Amino acid sequence: MPEYLAFPFSIRAGRAATVDADTHVRQIIELVLFTEPGERVNRPDFGAGADRLVFEPDNDALAVAVKHLVQGALQRAAAGLYQVRDLTVQADGATLTVNVTYVDILTNTPKTIALEHAQ
Repeated sequence: MPEYLAFPFSIRAGRAATVDADTHVRQIIELVLFTEPGERVNRPDFGAGADRLVFEPDNDALAVAVKHLVQGALQRAAAGLYQVRDLTVQADGATLTVNVTYVDILTNTPKTIALEHAQ
C-alpha cells in the first residue's frame, strides 16, 4: 500500500511522517477547501477559499455558486487521485460544513468525507 507525505509536514522517528491513501486524499481536499485563491505564490489558481463564505448571506444563489467554485477547485487539484461525485456546502452561524462524495481513482471506491470549519 503506497504511503504519502503527511500534511502538515512533520518528522516522526527520524524520518518524514507518512499517511495512507485515504488520509492523503482527505488532507488534499481540506487543503483545497480552506486555501484562499492566490495564497500560494506558485499556484495562484489553487484553493477555493471556502472558509471566507461562512459569514456570507445564506441563499440559494450563493449555495449554487459556492458548490461550483468548490467543486471546480477540487477537480483541478485532484492529481488523478479522486473524482468528485457530489458536494454539499452548509453554513450554520460561524460553522461551515462541507460533505464531499468522491470516487478513489486507484480503487474505484466511492467515499464520503465531512469537513467542518468554525470561525
